[in-house]
Amino acid sequence: MRDYMKEYIEKIDKIIDEKKINNKEELLSEHLVKIQFFQHERLIHFLVTMLFAIMFLMTFLYSLNNFNIGLIILNILLLCLLVPYIFHYYYLENSVQYMYKQYDMLKNSK
Repeated sequence: MRDYMKEYIEKIDKIIDEKKINNKEELLSEHLVKIQFFQHERLIHFLVTMLFAIMFLMTFLYSLNNFNIGLIILNILLLCLLVPYIFHYYYLENSVQYMYKQYDMLKNSK
């Protein structure tokens, strides 16, 4: 998804830089559809990230009162999954917000 999003953003940036928009309404419509797709992807990753964060916090807090090597291993595994999810969600969030700016630039172009 990251590569697909990056390629699409670069494609739109190139169109904006060249200022050669053949069918502005069609491009704006396509861009809005892509934004919706990426917003959906962002929402799903947000929910997964929050699920892993909640699971991590629950097991961490439980392991404070009940020491168990299995819980410690589970905490480490959840943390190892949570950190990349946070970074990926951060990338999706910033990319979608950048796409909003691209939409505004396209809309205001001649």
